[in-house]
Amino acid sequence: MSAPESGDPPADSLVLHTTDNGVSWITLNRPDVLNAVTRDQRERLVALLDEASGDPAVRAVVVTATGRGFCAGADLRGAPAATERVPGDVARTIRRGAQRLISAVLDCEKPVIAAVNGTAAGIGAHLAFACDLVLAAESARFIEVFVRRGLVPDGGGAYLLPRLVGPQRAKELMFLGDSVSAAEAHRMGLVNRVVPDDALAEAAREWAERLAAGPTRALALTKQLVNASLESDRATAFAAEAAAQEINMTTADANEGVASFVERRAPSYRGR
Repeated sequence: MSAPESGDPPADSLVLHTTDNGVSWITLNRPDVLNAVTRDQRERLVALLDEASGDPAVRAVVVTATGRGFCAGADLRGAPAATERVPGDVARTIRRGAQRLISAVLDCEKPVIAAVNGTAAGIGAHLAFACDLVLAAESARFIEVFVRRGLVPDGGGAYLLPRLVGPQRAKELMFLGDSVSAAEAHRMGLVNRVVPDDALAEAAREWAERLAAGPTRALALTKQLVNASLESDRATAFAAEAAAQEINMTTADANEGVASFVERRAPSYRGR
């Protein structure tokens, strides 16, 4: 991990982490700046998501934040001025930074829930949209802020949004940069459910613990199939589905699921 940026505490205090009942809770913790994410925070998030994939004690992940903001975007302090850049600097920064963070969410082998407690702007909005399920507090807002700064969206926005709401609505959001309420985001299909602000943590816990009690490998394979589906022709998608079934039927959870059905009892999954 790179050294903390000037004036900031270590990243492990700016990204809180606990594991409880099989759920990895990842919490951005810079409430004074609406959780604008620094380079070191981003690296910590990527590492925690990667660790979740390989940790059998983790069976679901929740990404949330403290204070009034989920994530106000990238903290641009310390970014080089245009006169200091060399060709390729910006593209490398995007690949190694925002795109890597979004990929870490999409590639995590455990289901990831975003519990959006406030404003989610720029890369903060894309961090939420990359998650498998999105819960939003009533006070949450989503903003494609890039156009307001004369910028092109990054962090996979032009990849994620058309898949969630279609190309025309995605262009509306990105061209105009309007603030979208939690209720409107729900109507668009950007958010799974909107809950009162004081019920967000409990709603996230309920969903996460339900997922954590599920068949972990089956969920991971299902996530892979769905994420790849919009880029696959039917033959490729069907072949991937058959392969996923073949792999999954070697797991203890699949055998338990079938046995519990035959024996007419509730299944007890162990994530293996």
